[in-house]
Amino acid sequence: MTDLVPELLNTLNRRPRRTGLLRKFERTAGDEVQGVFSEARATIDVIVELVRADTWYVGLGIGEVAQPLPRSTRAGTGEAFVNAREAVNRAKSSPHHVNVVGTDTRVAEQVETVLWLMASVLRRRSERGWAVADLLAEGLTRREIGVKLGISQSAVTQRAQAAGFAEEQRGRVLAAELLGAGAAA
Repeated sequence: MTDLVPELLNTLNRRPRRTGLLRKFERTAGDEVQGVFSEARATIDVIVELVRADTWYVGLGIGEVAQPLPRSTRAGTGEAFVNAREAVNRAKSSPHHVNVVGTDTRVAEQVETVLWLMASVLRRRSERGWAVADLLAEGLTRREIGVKLGISQSAVTQRAQAAGFAEEQRGRVLAAELLGAGAAA
């Protein structure tokens, strides 16, 4: 069986847009990796990326992190790390392979609910839907996307609607707001 972790680590750590990544992703055990974020939006972006891959169980731990943060993610301690371990174990029996555990169970459940709804939308998205969604996320206009894909603006709009692009974007914002509020509490 092929070890997919090195490729995953390369993907997760090489992105220059990983704002808020305090400690890079590292293998912690077997096929598990862990990273430390300070920004909720960046955390949600990575979770969406992992849900899209449909290969991984995703556990999000919300809570305090012992300071000072060590150089290695693997050496980190605190509630967030304990909660992440529990969340990844729960994700293995979760309907969308995503679980959130936090000190504030209500906030954790709310974040998890939004992520499950987003996962439901993302897993139904076709290749054509992903093509349009990716270009919209890059900031291209519907006209530019139409030219690039050789389709009409109307077809771009239809594909974006079928792909649940607006729902995904709103879900990202809501999940990040809930996560940010829960982490600040």
